[in-house]
Amino acid sequence: MTTVAEKRTPSAGSATRLGAERGTRAGRPALGWRILVVGLLTVFALYFLLPVYWLVVAATKSTGDLFGSFGLWFTRPQLLENLRNVLTYDHGIYLRWTFNSVLYAGAGAAIATVLAAMAGYALAKYEFRGRESVFNLILAGVLIPGTALALPLFLLFSQLGLANTYFAVLLPSVVSPFGVYLCRIYAAAAVPDSLVEAARIDGAGEARIFGVLAFRIMAPALVTIFLFQFVGIWNNYFLPLVMLSDPKLYPITLGLTSWQSFADRQPDLYQLTVGGAFLSVIPLMIAILVLQRFWRSGLTEGSVKG
Repeated sequence: MTTVAEKRTPSAGSATRLGAERGTRAGRPALGWRILVVGLLTVFALYFLLPVYWLVVAATKSTGDLFGSFGLWFTRPQLLENLRNVLTYDHGIYLRWTFNSVLYAGAGAAIATVLAAMAGYALAKYEFRGRESVFNLILAGVLIPGTALALPLFLLFSQLGLANTYFAVLLPSVVSPFGVYLCRIYAAAAVPDSLVEAARIDGAGEARIFGVLAFRIMAPALVTIFLFQFVGIWNNYFLPLVMLSDPKLYPITLGLTSWQSFADRQPDLYQLTVGGAFLSVIPLMIAILVLQRFWRSGLTEGSVKG
């Protein structure tokens, strides 16, 4: 005879079915959100990759096909010929612009990264009067757009006789308030005080502690700063426009704009501008692919006994 309690108590099979049904109902919203997120990310990826795809397609076309054919498909590809024209036009001025861009972006980003690492580490690990005021001043520098400083910098460099020189673009590029801010935050979180104290007890000087320990531990942040600064300087247009008047000192961005400004009188310059833009993307892709392996954390695991 079955009691009331036994009737109310579900069997093992029914409990399993109830759990499976609840799991299925709970999994359906999660699956739906996952599909929605993947769909949105796909749309965003296509949105950002479409200009790159157009650039690749346009770089293979002649000047006539550039305006007389469908923009998102190939028509009589002649990529190598177009690139050869870009590199040989006006006695190879594009190669000079490429060298200038590599100098501005490479040297500027490297120096800016080292200076940001030194400043950020000092603000994170040393106690001194006015430290927070200095840090707040640096944060204020992050909020000031670079375009607002271009004209005052030009007047200053003109007084110093440095306008229309390599230093007119290089010196402003080695300052990175955001890099100092990021290094301060990262050094405070990733460089243990116990590790620094252990190195001091072992007799290491402050410069050696920074160069051997802190600099390596901060590598992921430093790579991030270097890439941000490199891309920012490489794509910078307004500062070189204000500072430079000699075409031989132009970076790629300013040089391609000068080609485009004369394209109405010389239609072939349209294709040269597109080919030059295609070539200018390649160094950025190489830099990201080479440096992405340095983005790793956990470099301090096991360095200090708990």
